[in-house]
Amino acid sequence: MNQGHFIVREREYEEFLGILRKLMVDAFAKVVFLVDKNGTLLASSGDAAGFDTTSLASLAAGNIAATGGLANLIGEKEFSILFHEGERDNMHISVVGERLILVVIFDRRSSVGLVRLRVRKATERLSLVLAEAIAASNDPTGGIEEMTEADIESLFK
Repeated sequence: MNQGHFIVREREYEEFLGILRKLMVDAFAKVVFLVDKNGTLLASSGDAAGFDTTSLASLAAGNIAATGGLANLIGEKEFSILFHEGERDNMHISVVGERLILVVIFDRRSSVGLVRLRVRKATERLSLVLAEAIAASNDPTGGIEEMTEADIESLFK
């Protein structure tokens, strides 16, 4: 898969956000984050006010990279799902379409099994939106063919 940059346009962003919101409700999660493998937060749903989202995104990407090294040591390509259990909160981290990381934080109101089930369905939908974003980013015209000469003129007035 091409690992170059891709652009998340408003349409894809809104689709990502809708999927995250549904996942949060369906999995009884506290907060859900979508991060790229470079450690950039793309979207979130839930109460993220108590989180340092920049650090969380960066550390989640680092966690995936580190466990990727461990996977290589035992002959695996990557560990696509990670789970961390805490005293109050738990974290489920999974890779989406080899490009994104889905982080779900949940407490006792939910269970690992329910989160895994809901994440599996959300991952399918997120992968489709990601594929659309990549395809649009690889469009050699970059969407410029949709602009008329009048549109271009109005931009420079």
